[in-house]
Amino acid sequence: MEHFYLSLLLLFVSFVTLSLFLVFYNHRSQYNFQNLPPGKPGLPYVGETLDFLSTGWQGRPEKFVFDRIAKFSSEVFKTNIVGKPAVVLAGAAGNKFLFSNENKLVVAWWPDSVNKIFPFTQNSSSVDESRRMRKLLPQFLKAEALHRYIGIMDSIAERHFASGWEKKQEVLVFPLAKNYTFWLACRLFVSVEDPSHIAKFAAPFNLVASGIFSVPLDLPGTPFRKAIRASNFIRAELLNIIRQRKVDLGTGKASVTQDILSHMLTISDEAGRFMTELDIADKILGLLIGGHDTASAACTFIVKFLSELPHVYDGVYKEQIEIAKSKRSGELLNWDDIQKMKYSWNVACEVMRLAPPLQGGFREAINDFIFNGFFIPKGWKLYWSANSTHKSRQYFSEPEKFDPSRFEGGGPAPYTFVPFGGGPRMCPGKEYARLEILVFMHHLVKRFRFEKLIPDEKIVVDPMPIPAKGLPVRLFPHKG
Repeated sequence: MEHFYLSLLLLFVSFVTLSLFLVFYNHRSQYNFQNLPPGKPGLPYVGETLDFLSTGWQGRPEKFVFDRIAKFSSEVFKTNIVGKPAVVLAGAAGNKFLFSNENKLVVAWWPDSVNKIFPFTQNSSSVDESRRMRKLLPQFLKAEALHRYIGIMDSIAERHFASGWEKKQEVLVFPLAKNYTFWLACRLFVSVEDPSHIAKFAAPFNLVASGIFSVPLDLPGTPFRKAIRASNFIRAELLNIIRQRKVDLGTGKASVTQDILSHMLTISDEAGRFMTELDIADKILGLLIGGHDTASAACTFIVKFLSELPHVYDGVYKEQIEIAKSKRSGELLNWDDIQKMKYSWNVACEVMRLAPPLQGGFREAINDFIFNGFFIPKGWKLYWSANSTHKSRQYFSEPEKFDPSRFEGGGPAPYTFVPFGGGPRMCPGKEYARLEILVFMHHLVKRFRFEKLIPDEKIVVDPMPIPAKGLPVRLFPHKG
Protein backbone atom coordinates (compact mmCIF):
# COMPACT_ATOMS: atom_id res chain seq x y z
CA MET A 1 0.00 0.00 0.00
CA GLU A 2 2.82 2.39 0.87
CA HIS A 3 4.35 1.63 -2.51
CA PHE A 4 1.06 2.56 -4.20
CA TYR A 5 0.82 5.95 -2.40
CA LEU A 6 4.48 6.66 -3.10
CA SER A 7 3.86 5.97 -6.78
CA LEU A 8 0.89 8.37 -6.77
CA LEU A 9 3.00 11.04 -5.07
CA LEU A 10 5.81 10.62 -7.61
CA LEU A 11 3.26 10.78 -10.44
CA PHE A 12 1.77 13.97 -9.03
CA VAL A 13 5.19 15.58 -8.55
CA SER A 14 6.16 14.59 -12.10
CA PHE A 15 2.93 16.07 -13.47
CA VAL A 16 3.43 19.36 -11.62
CA THR A 17 7.08 19.52 -12.70
CA LEU A 18 6.21 18.86 -16.34
CA SER A 19 3.38 21.42 -16.24
CA LEU A 20 5.67 24.10 -14.81
CA PHE A 21 8.32 23.25 -17.39
CA LEU A 22 5.80 23.63 -20.22
CA VAL A 23 4.50 26.92 -18.81
CA PHE A 24 8.00 28.40 -18.54
CA TYR A 25 9.04 26.90 -21.89
CA ASN A 26 6.05 28.40 -23.70
CA HIS A 27 6.64 31.72 -21.96
CA ARG A 28 10.31 31.80 -22.95
CA SER A 29 9.67 30.52 -26.48
CA GLN A 30 7.77 33.73 -27.27
CA TYR A 31 11.15 35.48 -27.07
CA ASN A 32 13.08 33.15 -29.41
CA PHE A 33 13.90 35.78 -31.99
CA GLN A 34 17.28 37.14 -33.01
CA ASN A 35 18.24 40.68 -32.09
CA LEU A 36 15.32 41.54 -29.83
CA PRO A 37 15.69 44.65 -27.63
CA PRO A 38 17.29 44.09 -24.21
CA GLY A 39 14.98 43.37 -21.29
CA LYS A 40 13.34 40.65 -19.23
CA PRO A 41 10.07 38.81 -19.87
CA GLY A 42 9.30 38.32 -16.17
CA LEU A 43 7.17 35.44 -14.93
CA PRO A 44 4.67 33.45 -17.06
CA TYR A 45 1.24 35.11 -17.44
CA VAL A 46 2.16 37.93 -15.06
CA GLY A 47 5.32 39.16 -16.78
CA GLU A 48 6.29 42.55 -15.35
CA THR A 49 2.69 43.74 -15.06
CA LEU A 50 2.80 44.08 -11.27
CA ASP A 51 5.94 46.23 -11.47
CA PHE A 52 4.30 48.29 -14.21
CA LEU A 53 1.15 48.87 -12.14
CA SER A 54 2.80 49.23 -8.73
CA THR A 55 4.95 52.20 -9.79
CA GLY A 56 1.69 53.96 -10.68
CA TRP A 57 0.07 52.99 -7.39
CA GLN A 58 3.10 54.57 -5.69
CA GLY A 59 2.59 57.77 -7.71
CA ARG A 60 5.75 57.34 -9.81
CA PRO A 61 4.71 55.70 -13.11
CA GLU A 62 7.84 56.97 -14.84
CA LYS A 63 9.99 54.77 -12.58
CA PHE A 64 9.11 51.60 -14.51
CA VAL A 65 10.45 53.11 -17.73
CA PHE A 66 13.42 55.10 -16.39
CA ASP A 67 14.74 52.20 -14.27
CA ARG A 68 14.88 49.96 -17.33
CA ILE A 69 16.35 52.63 -19.59
CA ALA A 70 19.17 53.01 -17.04
CA LYS A 71 19.57 49.25 -16.57
CA PHE A 72 19.72 48.34 -20.27
CA SER A 73 21.24 51.61 -21.55
CA SER A 74 18.52 51.76 -24.17
CA GLU A 75 15.29 53.71 -24.72
CA VAL A 76 13.93 50.55 -26.36
CA PHE A 77 13.46 47.46 -24.20
CA LYS A 78 11.36 44.31 -24.12
CA THR A 79 9.07 43.30 -21.31
CA ASN A 80 5.77 41.52 -20.72
CA ILE A 81 2.75 43.64 -19.76
CA VAL A 82 -0.82 42.40 -19.22
CA GLY A 83 0.32 38.92 -20.21
CA LYS A 84 1.66 39.93 -23.65
CA PRO A 85 5.21 40.14 -25.03
CA ALA A 86 5.82 43.86 -25.41
CA VAL A 87 8.41 46.45 -26.34
CA VAL A 88 8.52 49.88 -24.75
CA LEU A 89 9.58 52.64 -27.14
CA ALA A 90 10.60 55.53 -24.90
CA GLY A 91 11.70 59.01 -25.89
CA ALA A 92 10.80 61.38 -28.72
CA ALA A 93 12.16 59.06 -31.44
CA GLY A 94 9.95 56.22 -30.20
CA ASN A 95 6.91 58.49 -30.05
CA LYS A 96 7.54 59.76 -33.58
CA PHE A 97 7.97 56.25 -34.95
CA LEU A 98 4.75 54.90 -33.42
CA PHE A 99 2.65 57.96 -34.19
CA SER A 100 3.95 58.15 -37.79
CA ASN A 101 3.42 54.48 -38.60
CA GLU A 102 -0.18 54.09 -37.49
CA ASN A 103 -1.95 51.60 -39.79
CA LYS A 104 1.34 51.00 -41.63
CA LEU A 105 3.40 49.01 -39.16
CA VAL A 106 1.26 49.29 -36.02
CA VAL A 107 -2.40 49.58 -35.03
CA ALA A 108 -4.08 50.57 -31.78
CA TRP A 109 -4.47 47.79 -29.24
CA TRP A 110 -6.27 47.52 -25.91
CA PRO A 111 -6.16 44.80 -23.24
CA ASP A 112 -8.83 42.09 -23.36
CA SER A 113 -10.66 43.76 -20.47
CA VAL A 114 -11.66 46.66 -22.75
CA ASN A 115 -13.39 44.43 -25.31
CA LYS A 116 -15.18 42.54 -22.54
CA ILE A 117 -16.48 45.66 -20.82
CA PHE A 118 -17.43 47.17 -24.19
CA PRO A 119 -18.92 44.15 -26.05
CA PHE A 120 -19.24 45.92 -29.38
CA THR A 121 -21.91 44.82 -31.79
CA GLN A 122 -21.53 43.71 -35.42
CA ASN A 123 -18.67 41.39 -34.45
CA SER A 124 -16.30 44.35 -34.32
CA SER A 125 -13.54 45.12 -31.84
CA SER A 126 -12.56 48.22 -29.87
CA VAL A 127 -10.04 48.97 -32.65
CA ASP A 128 -12.76 48.89 -35.34
CA GLU A 129 -15.05 51.04 -33.21
CA SER A 130 -12.29 53.57 -32.64
CA ARG A 131 -11.80 53.93 -36.40
CA ARG A 132 -15.52 54.45 -36.94
CA MET A 133 -15.70 57.08 -34.22
CA ARG A 134 -12.83 59.02 -35.79
CA LYS A 135 -14.90 59.31 -38.94
CA LEU A 136 -17.97 60.48 -37.00
CA LEU A 137 -16.37 63.01 -34.66
CA PRO A 138 -14.62 65.63 -36.83
CA GLN A 139 -17.74 67.57 -37.82
CA PHE A 140 -18.71 67.88 -34.16
CA LEU A 141 -15.25 69.05 -33.19
CA LYS A 142 -14.59 71.47 -36.06
CA ALA A 143 -14.17 75.20 -35.41
CA GLU A 144 -17.78 76.35 -35.89
CA ALA A 145 -19.12 73.60 -33.62
CA LEU A 146 -16.53 74.38 -30.94
CA HIS A 147 -17.47 78.06 -31.07
CA ARG A 148 -21.05 77.07 -30.33
CA TYR A 149 -20.02 74.85 -27.41
CA ILE A 150 -18.29 77.65 -25.48
CA GLY A 151 -21.50 79.38 -24.38
CA ILE A 152 -23.02 76.04 -23.35
CA MET A 153 -19.89 75.16 -21.36
CA ASP A 154 -19.92 78.58 -19.70
CA SER A 155 -23.56 78.31 -18.60
CA ILE A 156 -23.07 74.77 -17.27
CA ALA A 157 -19.91 75.85 -15.42
CA GLU A 158 -21.89 78.69 -13.85
CA ARG A 159 -24.49 76.22 -12.57
CA HIS A 160 -21.83 73.72 -11.51
CA PHE A 161 -19.89 76.21 -9.37
CA ALA A 162 -23.08 77.70 -7.93
CA SER A 163 -24.31 74.29 -6.76
CA GLY A 164 -21.06 72.53 -5.88
CA TRP A 165 -18.57 75.20 -4.73
CA GLU A 166 -20.22 78.43 -3.63
CA LYS A 167 -21.17 78.91 0.04
CA LYS A 168 -18.87 76.06 1.04
CA GLN A 169 -15.76 76.37 3.15
CA GLU A 170 -14.20 73.07 2.05
CA VAL A 171 -14.71 70.85 -1.01
CA LEU A 172 -13.32 67.66 -2.54
CA VAL A 173 -11.98 68.72 -5.91
CA PHE A 174 -11.72 65.42 -7.83
CA PRO A 175 -15.39 64.36 -7.50
CA LEU A 176 -16.47 67.91 -8.39
CA ALA A 177 -14.20 67.99 -11.45
CA LYS A 178 -15.65 64.67 -12.60
CA ASN A 179 -19.16 66.05 -12.11
CA TYR A 180 -18.33 69.12 -14.21
CA THR A 181 -16.78 67.29 -17.17
CA PHE A 182 -19.45 64.56 -17.12
CA TRP A 183 -22.21 67.16 -17.09
CA LEU A 184 -20.67 68.78 -20.17
CA ALA A 185 -20.30 65.44 -21.98
CA CYS A 186 -23.91 64.46 -21.24
CA ARG A 187 -25.20 67.82 -22.48
CA LEU A 188 -23.11 68.08 -25.64
CA PHE A 189 -23.21 64.43 -26.72
CA VAL A 190 -26.79 63.40 -25.86
CA SER A 191 -28.50 66.66 -24.73
CA VAL A 192 -29.04 65.40 -21.17
CA GLU A 193 -28.53 68.14 -18.60
CA ASP A 194 -31.00 67.43 -15.80
CA PRO A 195 -28.74 67.05 -12.72
CA SER A 196 -30.82 64.17 -11.32
CA HIS A 197 -30.57 62.27 -14.62
CA ILE A 198 -26.82 62.90 -14.80
CA ALA A 199 -26.38 61.78 -11.19
CA LYS A 200 -28.06 58.49 -12.08
CA PHE A 201 -25.28 57.86 -14.62
CA ALA A 202 -22.34 59.11 -12.57
CA ALA A 203 -21.71 56.18 -10.19
CA PRO A 204 -21.93 53.47 -12.90
CA PHE A 205 -19.58 55.45 -15.11
CA ASN A 206 -17.04 55.63 -12.30
CA LEU A 207 -17.23 51.84 -11.96
CA VAL A 208 -16.65 51.39 -15.69
CA ALA A 209 -13.68 53.75 -15.66
CA SER A 210 -12.14 51.91 -12.68
CA GLY A 211 -12.54 48.51 -14.31
CA ILE A 212 -11.30 49.20 -17.83
CA PHE A 213 -7.66 48.41 -17.07
CA SER A 214 -8.23 46.11 -14.10
CA VAL A 215 -7.27 42.44 -13.98
CA PRO A 216 -9.95 40.74 -16.14
CA LEU A 217 -11.28 38.41 -13.45
CA ASP A 218 -15.03 38.05 -13.87
CA LEU A 219 -15.68 37.15 -10.22
CA PRO A 220 -18.13 38.67 -7.72
CA GLY A 221 -16.77 41.83 -6.11
CA THR A 222 -13.90 42.41 -8.55
CA PRO A 223 -13.57 45.80 -10.30
CA PHE A 224 -13.86 43.96 -13.61
CA ARG A 225 -17.22 42.34 -12.73
CA LYS A 226 -18.51 45.66 -11.37
CA ALA A 227 -17.46 47.41 -14.60
CA ILE A 228 -19.28 44.85 -16.77
CA ARG A 229 -22.49 45.19 -14.74
CA ALA A 230 -22.22 49.00 -14.77
CA SER A 231 -21.69 49.11 -18.56
CA ASN A 232 -24.79 46.94 -19.05
CA PHE A 233 -26.83 49.30 -16.84
CA ILE A 234 -25.60 52.38 -18.74
CA ARG A 235 -26.27 50.74 -22.09
CA ALA A 236 -29.88 50.04 -21.05
CA GLU A 237 -30.35 53.66 -19.97
CA LEU A 238 -28.84 54.93 -23.22
CA LEU A 239 -31.22 52.74 -25.23
CA ASN A 240 -34.14 54.50 -23.53
CA ILE A 241 -32.65 57.88 -24.48
CA ILE A 242 -32.03 56.72 -28.06
CA ARG A 243 -35.60 55.46 -28.52
CA GLN A 244 -37.06 58.69 -27.17
CA ARG A 245 -34.80 60.70 -29.47
CA LYS A 246 -36.05 58.74 -32.51
CA VAL A 247 -39.58 59.72 -31.54
CA ASP A 248 -38.56 63.37 -31.03
CA LEU A 249 -36.79 63.48 -34.40
CA GLY A 250 -39.90 62.12 -36.06
CA THR A 251 -42.15 64.75 -34.45
CA GLY A 252 -39.75 67.65 -34.91
CA LYS A 253 -39.00 68.09 -31.20
CA ALA A 254 -35.32 67.34 -31.85
CA SER A 255 -33.03 68.40 -34.69
CA VAL A 256 -30.51 66.33 -36.64
CA THR A 257 -27.72 68.77 -35.78
CA GLN A 258 -28.28 69.24 -32.05
CA ASP A 259 -25.74 66.64 -30.87
CA ILE A 260 -23.77 63.53 -31.77
CA LEU A 261 -26.69 61.24 -30.90
CA SER A 262 -29.01 62.82 -33.49
CA HIS A 263 -26.24 62.61 -36.08
CA MET A 264 -25.69 58.90 -35.43
CA LEU A 265 -29.39 58.20 -35.80
CA THR A 266 -29.64 59.91 -39.17
CA ILE A 267 -26.50 58.89 -41.09
CA SER A 268 -25.95 55.70 -43.06
CA ASP A 269 -22.87 53.91 -44.34
CA GLU A 270 -21.82 53.45 -47.97
CA ALA A 271 -24.37 50.63 -48.38
CA GLY A 272 -27.21 52.76 -47.03
CA ARG A 273 -27.39 50.92 -43.70
CA PHE A 274 -28.17 52.78 -40.50
CA MET A 275 -26.58 51.96 -37.17
CA THR A 276 -28.61 49.84 -34.79
CA GLU A 277 -29.77 51.24 -31.47
CA LEU A 278 -27.34 48.98 -29.59
CA ASP A 279 -24.47 50.00 -31.85
CA ILE A 280 -25.19 53.67 -31.13
CA ALA A 281 -25.45 52.96 -27.39
CA ASP A 282 -21.99 51.35 -27.46
CA LYS A 283 -20.48 54.32 -29.28
CA ILE A 284 -22.08 56.87 -26.96
CA LEU A 285 -20.89 54.87 -23.94
CA GLY A 286 -17.29 55.01 -25.19
CA LEU A 287 -17.60 58.73 -25.96
CA LEU A 288 -18.95 59.60 -22.53
CA ILE A 289 -16.05 57.72 -20.89
CA GLY A 290 -13.39 59.34 -23.06
CA GLY A 291 -15.09 62.72 -23.08
CA HIS A 292 -14.81 63.43 -19.37
CA ASP A 293 -12.35 61.18 -17.56
CA THR A 294 -9.01 62.63 -18.67
CA ALA A 295 -10.22 66.24 -18.53
CA SER A 296 -11.42 65.78 -14.94
CA ALA A 297 -7.93 64.62 -13.94
CA ALA A 298 -6.40 67.67 -15.64
CA CYS A 299 -8.82 70.06 -13.88
CA THR A 300 -8.04 68.43 -10.52
CA PHE A 301 -4.29 68.85 -10.91
CA ILE A 302 -4.71 72.44 -12.06
CA VAL A 303 -6.29 73.14 -8.66
CA LYS A 304 -3.45 71.25 -6.95
CA PHE A 305 -0.66 73.21 -8.65
CA LEU A 306 -2.40 76.60 -8.39
CA SER A 307 -2.80 76.06 -4.64
CA GLU A 308 0.91 75.22 -4.32
CA LEU A 309 2.23 78.05 -6.51
CA PRO A 310 0.79 81.48 -5.57
CA HIS A 311 2.76 83.33 -8.26
CA VAL A 312 1.29 81.07 -10.95
CA TYR A 313 -2.20 81.53 -9.49
CA ASP A 314 -1.70 85.31 -9.60
CA GLY A 315 -0.84 85.18 -13.30
CA VAL A 316 -3.91 83.11 -14.12
CA TYR A 317 -6.13 85.31 -11.93
CA LYS A 318 -4.91 88.51 -13.60
CA GLU A 319 -5.63 87.13 -17.06
CA GLN A 320 -9.04 85.72 -16.17
CA ILE A 321 -10.28 88.68 -14.15
CA GLU A 322 -9.54 91.02 -17.08
CA ILE A 323 -11.73 88.85 -19.27
CA ALA A 324 -14.46 88.70 -16.59
CA LYS A 325 -14.45 92.50 -16.23
CA SER A 326 -14.84 92.93 -19.99
CA LYS A 327 -18.15 91.02 -20.00
CA ARG A 328 -21.56 92.57 -19.52
CA SER A 329 -23.81 91.08 -16.85
CA GLY A 330 -25.05 87.71 -18.06
CA GLU A 331 -22.85 87.74 -21.19
CA LEU A 332 -21.33 84.32 -21.91
CA LEU A 333 -17.74 83.55 -22.78
CA ASN A 334 -16.98 83.37 -26.50
CA TRP A 335 -14.19 82.27 -28.84
CA ASP A 336 -12.35 85.60 -28.58
CA ASP A 337 -12.26 85.26 -24.77
CA ILE A 338 -10.77 81.79 -25.05
CA GLN A 339 -8.06 83.08 -27.39
CA LYS A 340 -7.03 85.60 -24.71
CA MET A 341 -6.35 82.83 -22.18
CA LYS A 342 -2.79 82.21 -23.35
CA TYR A 343 -1.04 82.13 -19.96
CA SER A 344 -3.84 80.00 -18.50
CA TRP A 345 -3.40 77.44 -21.28
CA ASN A 346 0.40 77.43 -20.79
CA VAL A 347 -0.26 76.65 -17.12
CA ALA A 348 -2.69 73.86 -18.05
CA CYS A 349 -0.11 72.39 -20.45
CA GLU A 350 2.59 72.42 -17.77
CA VAL A 351 0.16 70.67 -15.42
CA MET A 352 -0.42 67.98 -18.07
CA ARG A 353 3.32 67.63 -18.60
CA LEU A 354 3.92 66.89 -14.92
CA ALA A 355 0.70 64.90 -14.40
CA PRO A 356 -0.34 63.61 -17.83
CA PRO A 357 -3.95 62.32 -17.72
CA LEU A 358 -3.02 59.87 -20.49
CA GLN A 359 0.05 57.97 -19.27
CA GLY A 360 0.69 56.29 -22.60
CA GLY A 361 -0.86 53.82 -24.96
CA PHE A 362 -0.54 50.42 -26.59
CA ARG A 363 -0.03 49.48 -30.22
CA GLU A 364 0.26 46.11 -31.93
CA ALA A 365 2.82 45.31 -34.65
CA ILE A 366 1.01 44.23 -37.84
CA ASN A 367 4.30 43.36 -39.56
CA ASP A 368 7.84 42.44 -38.52
CA PHE A 369 10.03 45.55 -38.53
CA ILE A 370 13.33 46.96 -37.32
CA PHE A 371 13.56 49.96 -34.99
CA ASN A 372 16.85 51.35 -33.69
CA GLY A 373 18.54 48.19 -34.94
CA PHE A 374 16.23 45.89 -32.93
CA PHE A 375 13.83 43.32 -34.38
CA ILE A 376 10.15 43.75 -33.45
CA PRO A 377 8.04 40.65 -34.27
CA LYS A 378 4.58 40.84 -35.80
CA GLY A 379 1.88 40.50 -33.13
CA TRP A 380 3.99 41.95 -30.31
CA LYS A 381 2.56 44.84 -28.32
CA LEU A 382 4.28 48.20 -28.16
CA TYR A 383 3.91 50.83 -25.45
CA TRP A 384 4.67 54.53 -25.59
CA SER A 385 5.02 56.50 -22.36
CA ALA A 386 4.21 60.20 -21.98
CA ASN A 387 6.45 60.39 -18.92
CA SER A 388 9.46 59.10 -20.87
CA THR A 389 9.72 62.55 -22.44
CA HIS A 390 7.68 64.78 -20.09
CA LYS A 391 9.96 64.04 -17.12
CA SER A 392 13.25 63.57 -18.93
CA ARG A 393 16.14 66.05 -18.65
CA GLN A 394 16.98 65.18 -22.23
CA TYR A 395 13.86 67.02 -23.41
CA PHE A 396 12.96 69.43 -20.59
CA SER A 397 15.50 71.29 -18.47
CA GLU A 398 14.78 70.89 -14.76
CA PRO A 399 11.82 68.61 -15.56
CA GLU A 400 10.61 68.56 -11.96
CA LYS A 401 10.21 72.38 -11.96
CA PHE A 402 6.82 73.93 -12.77
CA ASP A 403 7.52 76.39 -15.58
CA PRO A 404 4.67 77.50 -17.90
CA SER A 405 7.11 79.51 -20.02
CA ARG A 406 8.16 76.22 -21.66
CA PHE A 407 5.06 76.61 -23.81
CA GLU A 408 5.71 80.16 -25.02
CA GLY A 409 6.69 80.74 -28.62
CA GLY A 410 7.15 77.48 -30.50
CA GLY A 411 6.83 75.43 -27.31
CA PRO A 412 8.47 72.04 -26.70
CA ALA A 413 10.17 70.09 -29.49
CA PRO A 414 7.94 67.80 -31.59
CA TYR A 415 6.97 64.46 -30.01
CA THR A 416 8.18 65.48 -26.54
CA PHE A 417 4.88 66.87 -25.17
CA VAL A 418 2.25 64.21 -25.82
CA PRO A 419 -0.64 64.43 -23.32
CA PHE A 420 -3.09 63.80 -26.18
CA GLY A 421 -1.00 61.23 -28.05
CA GLY A 422 0.08 62.06 -31.58
CA GLY A 423 -0.15 61.27 -35.28
CA PRO A 424 -3.41 59.93 -36.79
CA ARG A 425 -4.46 58.74 -33.34
CA MET A 426 -4.03 62.08 -31.57
CA CYS A 427 -7.06 62.55 -29.37
CA PRO A 428 -9.76 64.02 -31.67
CA GLY A 429 -11.20 65.83 -28.65
CA LYS A 430 -8.04 67.85 -27.94
CA GLU A 431 -9.68 71.21 -28.73
CA TYR A 432 -12.85 70.21 -26.88
CA ALA A 433 -10.70 69.41 -23.82
CA ARG A 434 -8.92 72.77 -24.12
CA LEU A 435 -12.24 74.60 -23.99
CA GLU A 436 -13.66 72.74 -21.00
CA ILE A 437 -10.40 73.11 -19.06
CA LEU A 438 -10.11 76.86 -19.74
CA VAL A 439 -13.78 77.49 -18.88
CA PHE A 440 -13.22 75.60 -15.62
CA MET A 441 -10.14 77.72 -14.80
CA HIS A 442 -12.05 80.92 -15.56
CA HIS A 443 -14.88 80.12 -13.15
CA LEU A 444 -12.54 78.76 -10.50
CA VAL A 445 -10.09 81.64 -10.11
CA LYS A 446 -12.60 84.46 -10.56
CA ARG A 447 -14.43 83.09 -7.50
CA PHE A 448 -11.80 81.72 -5.13
CA ARG A 449 -8.38 81.40 -3.74
CA PHE A 450 -7.85 77.99 -2.15
CA GLU A 451 -5.40 75.92 -0.17
CA LYS A 452 -4.85 72.19 0.13
CA LEU A 453 -5.98 70.60 3.38
CA ILE A 454 -3.51 67.70 3.01
CA PRO A 455 -0.17 69.29 2.02
CA ASP A 456 1.55 66.00 1.13
CA GLU A 457 -1.44 64.08 -0.23
CA LYS A 458 -0.37 60.93 -2.05
CA ILE A 459 -0.93 60.69 -5.81
CA VAL A 460 -2.06 57.36 -7.25
CA VAL A 461 -1.91 56.53 -10.97
CA ASP A 462 -4.49 53.85 -11.84
CA PRO A 463 -4.53 54.37 -14.83
CA MET A 464 -4.91 58.15 -14.52
CA PRO A 465 -3.33 60.27 -11.80
CA ILE A 466 -5.70 61.01 -8.91
CA PRO A 467 -5.11 62.40 -5.41
CA ALA A 468 -5.60 59.52 -2.98
CA LYS A 469 -8.07 61.51 -0.82
CA GLY A 470 -9.78 63.40 -3.65
CA LEU A 471 -7.85 66.68 -3.10
CA PRO A 472 -9.73 68.40 -0.26
CA VAL A 473 -9.24 72.20 -0.34
CA ARG A 474 -10.35 75.16 1.74
CA LEU A 475 -12.00 77.93 -0.28
CA PHE A 476 -11.48 81.67 0.18
CA PRO A 477 -14.05 83.59 -1.89
CA HIS A 478 -12.92 86.87 -3.43
CA LYS A 479 -14.54 89.90 -1.82
CA GLY A 480 -16.72 92.15 -3.89
